[in-house]
Amino acid sequence: MKNRIKVARAEMNITQGELAEKIGVTRQAVNSIELGKYVPSTLLALKMAQYFGKTVEELFILEEGD
Repeated sequence: MKNRIKVARAEMNITQGELAEKIGVTRQAVNSIELGKYVPSTLLALKMAQYFGKTVEELFILEEGD
């Protein structure tokens, strides 16, 4: 699964640490999600989408084979 979290953060000019604090996870978790090493739970994906004012589909892209 690909994601656009890094792009969304850049648009809002916030760090991984700032995002992590806002959504209640560690900076390392945000980093792992951005790198595609960790797929967030539905609840976490919804929190991220709400924070950025986007839909889950705008932030996360399901690829064939996922």
